[in-house]
Order: sequence, then structure tokens, then C-alpha cells
Amino acid sequence: MSGALPGEGEFWFNVTTGQVETGPQADWSQLLGPYASRAEAELAMSKVRERNEQWDEEDEEDEED
Repeated sequence: MSGALPGEGEFWFNVTTGQVETGPQADWSQLLGPYASRAEAELAMSKVRERNEQWDEEDEEDEED
């Protein structure tokens, strides 16, 4: 065993602070990830918004049927 903590060396997006963390530093309930790169973690909220919009559109289509 390497002694590394779970998630150490990965990137996480903290939804409370809006910052990227290297390794999980905050409570898990505040984090999105893990991501392989800082750039990917920085885009986390954009992906969340896109997926929510897509799901909303799908819900609207289902209601129309």
C-alpha cells in the first residue's frame, strides 16, 4: 500500500468555495469529482448546468407526450 489517502492526487471542485482542490480537502458533501486534471475540475459546474438543462428539456418532452 502506498500510504496515499483516497482521492489524493486527483482534482475536486468545491461547490461551496467555487475552487478546485488537489486531493479532497473539504467534506465530501461539498465536492464534485474526482477529475483527472485541474482544467476538467474547473469545468465541473458548467457540466452540471448543461446536464440539468438537458434533463429539464427531456422532462418537458415527456410531459408533452
